[in-house]
Amino acid sequence: MDTPSTTPTIQKRNPLIYFILAIVTCGIFGFYWMYTLNEDTNKISGHPEALNGIIVILLSLVTCGLFLLFWMYNMGTRIDEVKAKRGMSGGNTGVLYLILSLVGFAWVAEILLQVELNKLAE
Repeated sequence: MDTPSTTPTIQKRNPLIYFILAIVTCGIFGFYWMYTLNEDTNKISGHPEALNGIIVILLSLVTCGLFLLFWMYNMGTRIDEVKAKRGMSGGNTGVLYLILSLVGFAWVAEILLQVELNKLAE
């Protein structure tokens, strides 16, 4: 008898299309993308105590982007945890995302986060 998979599944998303949509909509779609990145990471990492995507967006706005730095680091750390559980090579993804965000390349970190989530969706 087959047992159902306990690994949560997430939808693969095209980071290039999402990035272009964020630019075309003057950042509005970027909020949706941030929400989906957060929710997918929460789902795949199995952190029930994690913040909801809407709360993350609101905190990022209220703190003028300072919370975004913490969030980026946290997302990378969770991705590394999931990769380690699956026997995949990891690294310091959280540090990479934090540094990219500190120097004004949070959009690159979001693209890299989406690519990692797509790999874990398989």
